[in-house]
Amino acid sequence: MAMPKWERKARIFLCVLGLFLSVYALHVELSRERNPDYRAMCDLGESVSCSKVFTSRWGRGFGLVQFFVAKDSLLNQPNSVLGLMFYTVQMGLGLSLSKRAAMLLVFSSWVSLAGSLYLAYILAFVLVDFCMVCVSTYIVNFALLFINLRRRAAIEGMKEKAA
Repeated sequence: MAMPKWERKARIFLCVLGLFLSVYALHVELSRERNPDYRAMCDLGESVSCSKVFTSRWGRGFGLVQFFVAKDSLLNQPNSVLGLMFYTVQMGLGLSLSKRAAMLLVFSSWVSLAGSLYLAYILAFVLVDFCMVCVSTYIVNFALLFINLRRRAAIEGMKEKAA
């Protein structure tokens, strides 16, 4: 059983894009923390500002971890670090054609989609901002979920045919 070429190419593209967006988000956040006057390329105006979003309380640990650990705790990482881990796992698990890997891919994609929906709500209704980098990651996460659901269905279908 081989992975379709379109899936491999799409996964690599989406994961690399997600990694790039996460690295850029981390760069913007760290630059803004060092220099409050730093202006990122994605800061286009008062209500279109990714650095405003990344440095908000919701930019670390989804704004939730700080309720359980100190703000400066090692466990309260920027969301971009979580993104780096997620896209790396997606890329790594994507190399395996096992049913278990397919289930983990789908599960982690649903978790990322839930996080994306939560952060999209915060972005639109709490921060009242538009973040191009954030919205781009939401799209990448949705696309990865689609690919992962297709893979799981294909693997289950092949297992049934073999039985």
